Amino acid sequence: MSNDIKKVLAQSDAGIDLDKLENMESFTQDLFNRIIAFQTKEHPAWDASRPFSERIEGLSLHELIFSSPDRDPERYSHTIAPYYPLRYELRKLAGYIRQLNPEPVVLDYPCGNGFVGSLLAREGVQVIGVPSSETKPNQIDPFYDQDCYRRKGQLDSGEEYDAVFCSWMPAEKNLTPDILAFSPKIIVYVYTDHQMPDSSLRQVGSKEMFDGLDNYRVVEEWQVTRPENLLHECWPDLTPNIEEIRKVRVYALADVYNRLNPPELGAEKPYDWEVDLDMAMTVLEAKAFLRSRGIQL
Repeated sequence: MSNDIKKVLAQSDAGIDLDKLENMESFTQDLFNRIIAFQTKEHPAWDASRPFSERIEGLSLHELIFSSPDRDPERYSHTIAPYYPLRYELRKLAGYIRQLNPEPVVLDYPCGNGFVGSLLAREGVQVIGVPSSETKPNQIDPFYDQDCYRRKGQLDSGEEYDAVFCSWMPAEKNLTPDILAFSPKIIVYVYTDHQMPDSSLRQVGSKEMFDGLDNYRVVEEWQVTRPENLLHECWPDLTPNIEEIRKVRVYALADVYNRLNPPELGAEKPYDWEVDLDMAMTVLEAKAFLRSRGIQL
């Protein structure tokens, strides 16, 4: 980065981290090494015999946006997960759920390979995953933390759950009745309103999903925007992507709603892919500012 570019960026009111950008070259080398290790299946993520903590170490943001080149989409869903989870989100969700019970039990339905559900479980809740017959298995499956997450073959109406974590419902499916049958005190719904690029079908769930929840109130909701060409704009050798808006909505039974307080979230180490995200967002911010000053890169 030239001194002239540094001087221009220093004028930004946003306080762009120039020290971070100075390390772009070494960061890029490390990122590409991690991507190559994953694509050549040398990364521990592919080895189900390894501890979960080792399998997620060094996972790049690339692997949580794109699937492996050898994936057969006719047989498999995403290689790891359909989106990149952020730790503050899962800590917040666990913070709400832990207010229900000192040792809360959460149903992850439909669970996929257990990757996202395990990240939730590692924040202090017990999670039981049950797949749906409507979903394809992930290419890497299983991918869960056996210390705090377990997976079952099917729903059992005799079991009780404090909460249900419903992340990325199968396209055009409405599994609301299955979930409400357990009368969970909290329901977490993670979804997008996007349609399939080659059809008018919804990418996740149906538009009727969780309609008419008369006994529930919305505790909190937020959204995470994945910018268009998030990685490609920073590293042109990487694949472009469309913009995606992921939404999270937390419901609670009416009599529970008034007893819930916003969780207190202290500082915690982010996931490794969040470090990649932070660098990418810094680069995007810097490039946008330079363009606003008439400098094309």
